[in-house]
Amino acid sequence: MNMRQNSINAFLLLLRVGLWGNEARLLPYKYSLKEIYELATEQSVVGIVAAGLEHISDLALPKQDLFSFVGDTLQLEQRNTAMNIFIGALVEQLTTAGIYSILVKGQGVAQCYEKPLWRACGDVDLLFDQENYEKAKCYLIPLAESQEQEDRYFKHVAMTISSWEVELHGTLRSGLWNRVEKGLEKIKDILFNEKKVRVWNNNGTKVLLPSVNEDIILIFSHILQHFFSEGIGLRQICDWCRLLWSYKDTIDIQLLECRLHSMGVMTEWKAFAAFVVKYLGMPSNAIPFYSSEKKWRRAADIMLDIIIETGNFGHNRDYSYYKRYPYVIRKVISFGKHSKDRIRLFSVFPLDSTKLWLRMVFTGVKKVFKDTIN
Repeated sequence: MNMRQNSINAFLLLLRVGLWGNEARLLPYKYSLKEIYELATEQSVVGIVAAGLEHISDLALPKQDLFSFVGDTLQLEQRNTAMNIFIGALVEQLTTAGIYSILVKGQGVAQCYEKPLWRACGDVDLLFDQENYEKAKCYLIPLAESQEQEDRYFKHVAMTISSWEVELHGTLRSGLWNRVEKGLEKIKDILFNEKKVRVWNNNGTKVLLPSVNEDIILIFSHILQHFFSEGIGLRQICDWCRLLWSYKDTIDIQLLECRLHSMGVMTEWKAFAAFVVKYLGMPSNAIPFYSSEKKWRRAADIMLDIIIETGNFGHNRDYSYYKRYPYVIRKVISFGKHSKDRIRLFSVFPLDSTKLWLRMVFTGVKKVFKDTIN
């Protein structure tokens, strides 16, 4: 086994320990701590791996070798604390203005970790119904230092407020197949019409989060959305694990099964379940519909290669061709890369990867034709 593979194995060991708090032994691995740090950075899990390093039982690592982890973890604590303060102030402003919002992903799911401040934070994602989405745009855009052009189909607009990236979502559309989109739309209706939410007490501010049964589907569909496009990182998969673990005794299993089947994602669920049990140490009895069948374990191996190769949200992908070539050539190169990805995914998810490849071809040709005409 080469040094790189040893480092990957040691990295996964530390990630498991950081997630669940067991003791770990590093001596069996001929690892490079520098490579472990690089992997943790690429996957946005430096804080979780740092937590794992605290549980090493068979050797004392030199302090100078840990400086990168210590420094990054201190920065994570500071950034998460500042973001929580910002979220509290933002939600209070919106509430005072009569705007109803639900915080999705990010800092809400971070509360499922033993050390929430050690989870890498990203954007502030707020979900609204149609009326409040329009009200939020009118209220927040004047406060923003900058904003991106609104995506009218997804009803999504990103902006920067007080140096924080804030994303407003008026739908839960994912860009996946129709059954997923319909399922997510039903969940959005439940969140807003039935007020199925839970509350995060963020230093005295009541921040609304999706109720657990709905959040499980939202987090999982978000994983699939990125896994089938540019790539997903282990941070999001760790979020899914911690959410399932934290609420393992209160999940409505029958409702979950019905939703997974109606959305056509039970195959993906079982593959990711096998992945997190095999590589992230998720207790198999805490994840519904886990199967130890050989085909799912084999799928987990393929998925690990893809996830390590691509990094968090495609962190490791080479997009330099966007700067070197004209528009049409960029599209051809992009088509080739996406087609290669679909071929790899075909062995794991043959039907769904084919559907998404055909959709990519149709929408890509349509966009190129439209842009060329214009």
